[in-house]
Amino acid sequence: MNFLNPLLLLGALGIGLPILAHLLNKHQFKQTDWAAMQFLNRAVNIRSRQIKLRDLLLLVLRCAVVLLLVFAISKPTSEKSHGGLASKLGERRAGVVIALDASFSMQHSDGSSTRFERAVEKVELITKSIQPGDPVSLILLGTEHQVVIRNMAFDASRFDAILHAQKPTDEPLNLNSVPGRLKKLANSMDAAQKEIHIITDAQQYDWDNGNGRMQAAFEGLSEDADVVFIPIQGGTDNLAITNLELVSGVLRKGTTARYRATVKNFGDSPATNVMVRGAANNINADTKSIPSIAAGSAETVSLFIPFQNPGAFQIKAELDDDALPLDNTRRTVAVIRDRVSILCVEGSSTSSSSSEFGGFISAALRSRDSGTSQEDFTVKTVTWVSLPQQNLEEFDVVILADVPAITPDQARQFEDYVRAGNGLVWFPGENTKPAVWNKRSALAGTTLLPAVIEQTMDTSNDMGVGRPLEPNIPDHSVCRPLHSPSEDLLSEPQFLKVLQVNPPAGSSTVLALAGSASPLLIEHAIGRGHVFMFTSSAQPTWNNMALTPVFPMLLQQMVTYLTAREFEKPRMVGKSLSLSYVDQPDASDAVFDTPSGETITVPVREYRNQYVALLDRADEAGFYLARVSVQAPSMPIAVNVDISESDVSCLSADDLANKFRDTEIMVVRSEDELGDSILQARTGLSFWRSLMIAGLVIFVIESLLAHSTSHRAPHLKSKSKGQSSKNKTAPATAQTAKNS
Repeated sequence: MNFLNPLLLLGALGIGLPILAHLLNKHQFKQTDWAAMQFLNRAVNIRSRQIKLRDLLLLVLRCAVVLLLVFAISKPTSEKSHGGLASKLGERRAGVVIALDASFSMQHSDGSSTRFERAVEKVELITKSIQPGDPVSLILLGTEHQVVIRNMAFDASRFDAILHAQKPTDEPLNLNSVPGRLKKLANSMDAAQKEIHIITDAQQYDWDNGNGRMQAAFEGLSEDADVVFIPIQGGTDNLAITNLELVSGVLRKGTTARYRATVKNFGDSPATNVMVRGAANNINADTKSIPSIAAGSAETVSLFIPFQNPGAFQIKAELDDDALPLDNTRRTVAVIRDRVSILCVEGSSTSSSSSEFGGFISAALRSRDSGTSQEDFTVKTVTWVSLPQQNLEEFDVVILADVPAITPDQARQFEDYVRAGNGLVWFPGENTKPAVWNKRSALAGTTLLPAVIEQTMDTSNDMGVGRPLEPNIPDHSVCRPLHSPSEDLLSEPQFLKVLQVNPPAGSSTVLALAGSASPLLIEHAIGRGHVFMFTSSAQPTWNNMALTPVFPMLLQQMVTYLTAREFEKPRMVGKSLSLSYVDQPDASDAVFDTPSGETITVPVREYRNQYVALLDRADEAGFYLARVSVQAPSMPIAVNVDISESDVSCLSADDLANKFRDTEIMVVRSEDELGDSILQARTGLSFWRSLMIAGLVIFVIESLLAHSTSHRAPHLKSKSKGQSSKNKTAPATAQTAKNS
């Protein structure tokens, strides 16, 4: 026999209270002898013995009530039913934790119902075995698991209403954290026997990528409760857009940008005639057809999106609905400017764009301009001695090419310029003074350049041939145009001389030289903007990059990247959303409108010399609208799903059972097995209800007996008083007769 609340057994000491009351009541009457008592002795003695027996019986009943109630609230249980009287008095009760997979793969449909709907039906079967009043918890599993019901005394109608109000989330499943979360829920439950039912589609992706520690954690969970897995089976067919990225095009009014959409077939059979639509602000702009996508393969298409007007555009690529519609759309945001203005500052003392740097850079930026008006895209070239006369606020990007040095004031101006969300590109050259640049770059507290310059290196071989680019081009936004050209085209640039640099931890290498760890292009962020640093000049004496098609492709994509804003970068469901401000805003709160229409207000806080409004989690896929205040215009932020959930293939019940073959974890395959597993697991008995009922029954009997005794006592007193009156008159009569 075990007790859930053993400390409450100390309440059994309360039986001393009725005993003490009995003893005190026994001595509350004072005995007084009087003359006529001899006539009543026999009757009084008989009556006294009756009263003592009744008082003793009341004492026993009262002590029994105290003991039964104390034992009841201590909740005695037996781990196993042994039959006989105990099995008749005990009840099969358990605390039940129901873990319901609500990750977005549970939205996959078989044509008649979704996996989540079938999982809810399994929960309904489990609740049929739960007794009223038993503790029950319901948790939705996702990235961050949500406890919907915690230790609620089970009420069928209330639980059913809460259950059917739940919906699957847009999040992937964080399977590694499930055992620990369920263990805490089970340990907080006040029950002799505990059950954990896990209803999930058992995605193969989650279990195949899980480690041994995760499986051991599930096995350890069975030490605290009876664990039952209820797998929900489903098909494998699913198409998803796994990526949408800007490949080329400067985002300004009157231009057309090329986006690349990647479609993957996660199913087991080929998909044919797949239509991909590209839209801007819900207006269809381009449609492409993919004749066939093999099972497990991916295909890409180019979508051309024209921008006739400035402003923020909601860009998306989408497929027709299939078994899992949630991942059929991929979103991004483009902020189209009225114009893009670039300032090119060259280290030559002679002015004019006809000089080497001005000519190469200007030609590279305009090489794919498609005749766009000069008012929409301007490149202004000045010498470095004219830099103090330039108003940096008029330009979106500044390119410093072979500038010998800058003053301390200019270093601070450039830091403020980049922190405000603008872009800076730095090229070295023969005129560059590395020691001065290192000193000026570190003046403002935040290093302006992404790396410390050490020395100039000769990277040519014995035959005077320079090193080409590293052929493994990284997946960076600036490098996207370089993924399309052939390897021969990428090998054309030859670098004879580069700077040896030391990038700090906050910087990242974008491009490197082949066969060497030497970085060619380095990036880091300052506030809302970015700085790119080339380690080789654009002059033909250092390399021939400016003479190849790679240079305009790279430079134009760099301008597009630098003129973007932080809210143009797509986020993932479950991640935070932020708005940043250079100066303190007038409003103390920012506003985020969710795709479902809910409005969320978040405070604006100061963080690292700027003001930030942070929404902790984006719970939905779609376009959020962010505003610096309720009255301010909105800015869209794209939120996409994590495509790891798009692989909807499931482990079979047999495969899942094999993973727990040598453990006490049960995997059920049918409704009958589910019912049998609950009956087999629920072997313990609870006696608290029987003890409580017995205590209440004895309490009622004791109350009725005490009530009847109290009504007889006045009758005895009245009779005694009458007899006493007669006895008092007898001596008086005798005295009168004597006197006579």
